[in-house]
Amino acid sequence: MENERLQRMRKTTRLHLAMEAEETLQRLEEFPERPAAMEYFYALFRRISNGDGLTSLAGEGKVIATMCMQVPQELILAVGAHPLRLCSGANAYDQVGAEFMPAKSCPVIRATLGMLKVNYSLWGDNLASIVIPTTCDQKKKACEQLTNMGYPVYSLEMPAGKDSDLARYYWQESVKQFAHDLEGLAGRRLTAAGLRGAIGKVGRAAALFRQLHRLRGNRPPLILGSDLFLVYNAYFFDDIERWSAAVEALTAELEERRQNGVRVTNRRAPRLLFTGSPPIFPNFKVPVLVELSGGIIVADESCSSTRLLSDAVAYDEAALNDMVPAVADRYLKPCTCPCLTPNGDRLRKLVTMAGELEVDGVVYQAFSGCLPYEMERQQVNEVLSERGIPMLYVETDYSPEDSGQLSTRVEAFIESIKARKRRKVRTK
Repeated sequence: MENERLQRMRKTTRLHLAMEAEETLQRLEEFPERPAAMEYFYALFRRISNGDGLTSLAGEGKVIATMCMQVPQELILAVGAHPLRLCSGANAYDQVGAEFMPAKSCPVIRATLGMLKVNYSLWGDNLASIVIPTTCDQKKKACEQLTNMGYPVYSLEMPAGKDSDLARYYWQESVKQFAHDLEGLAGRRLTAAGLRGAIGKVGRAAALFRQLHRLRGNRPPLILGSDLFLVYNAYFFDDIERWSAAVEALTAELEERRQNGVRVTNRRAPRLLFTGSPPIFPNFKVPVLVELSGGIIVADESCSSTRLLSDAVAYDEAALNDMVPAVADRYLKPCTCPCLTPNGDRLRKLVTMAGELEVDGVVYQAFSGCLPYEMERQQVNEVLSERGIPMLYVETDYSPEDSGQLSTRVEAFIESIKARKRRKVRTK
């Protein structure tokens, strides 16, 4: 009886997921002047939203799933496994998670556990482990819930901060143990040659990412921020070399656009920086509203986007005892997650990005139940206010019910920026 109920739930949820994903993609496709190279990413998301696309993307090898960008991807690739970030942005899965998760829990955790509840055994024996860093209390407790569901779970311990030598040592030892345990999970030894090759693959992806980020901030804008969130989200699960090839094609097209003066929006459109809780497909509700209202997202500070590939691994000797700590450093040193305290680097990064890209305002999204982002709101607002940069704070979740209210607030924010710019022009 329980199996029949689960089968019905799975069928219904996947139907709702497909509809939800298609609605988001269609809204993105309504924008004019979309780059042709974006078709790869639209097709990819349609594929995974209609059936079991994620299973075919993983291929025949072992799958090491994760629930956070702090899991060192290079180590997973080095043992021949497929890294797969499970974080879900689907309201369809959020509704499933709401049946057994607290009402005030974070929608990312709720939707992800809802997805895993419905899709149990999706990867069969290929799923070697779900690796969950201890970056927030809800993820820590998710370890227990997923274990009770029957999933193999690995808890990767994170320090509470990153500024002390003790924190760095703690994290390096945690990553070293993870590297050792990965061999057993994947059934393959970690070698220096394998890790060097994996670092090279991620390094190439990171270089392409930085090139894409540079083009994103062009004047006039060459591509929508919402489209780029789709590109970055694809990195969660796509084969890294296929993703890199698709991004290379996209950057080449954007470079050609830059030379030919092609743009995607009005030259006077307010340039905005997006930060806070991550936009995860298909929940692009706020970014799409921003750009439908006449703004353009030219930068972001998010763990589903610019935090992913902003730094490269730096090591002196191509030996495991030198490369593994270097990989660990790549994930801790630049981290601006609000799970860390103090978190001054995030404030500095936001101010630097706002200045370099000449943004007119900041949109700060916080998911209901995500206390670290909610608590950092005041600090961010104060730092931006000191520099005369307005900020719109949006508390939301995956439900579409608040779209009308959000649209009104976003439109008012963008109109206020336009009025402010007009006043500046008149006073010159």
